[in-house]
Amino acid sequence: MLENCQNARERWGGVNELIDRWLQNRQQLLVHYCELSGENDFTPTEALSKKFIRLCEVLVDYVSAGHFEIYEQLIQEARDFDDGGLELAAKVYPQIEKTTEVALRFNDHVDGRVLTEQDVATLFEELSRLGEVLANRFEMEDFLIENLHNAHAGKLASA
Repeated sequence: MLENCQNARERWGGVNELIDRWLQNRQQLLVHYCELSGENDFTPTEALSKKFIRLCEVLVDYVSAGHFEIYEQLIQEARDFDDGGLELAAKVYPQIEKTTEVALRFNDHVDGRVLTEQDVATLFEELSRLGEVLANRFEMEDFLIENLHNAHAGKLASA
């Protein structure tokens, strides 16, 4: 039994580290987003294009890590604890999926293109929408972390 408890701590402790790294990536995403949203010169330059490209790289990495690492771990934890978390995830996850579609569409507008004045104008309009969508996504992700991971911390500590 002690071995099972230790394995659980090791397993979910690793999830803590994974979530911490992911939240640091979120911070980097916000830094790049704020840098671009603070721009007041919308002239298509190489420097501006690089800022959009870098934002998209960080955005796609963040979204991918969420879908292919974090959410899988949270779902597995919900299965293991079997305390209603799967039902909760089933309600929230489709809403997060919608934000992923917006993020990927934004990336598609930047990906591998030389930006024209019209592209830049459109991207800045979409950047505002992306910010709103990301804010909603972060709230939903935090809700999942709180309810599918942090809620079990006490159970792990007492094990």
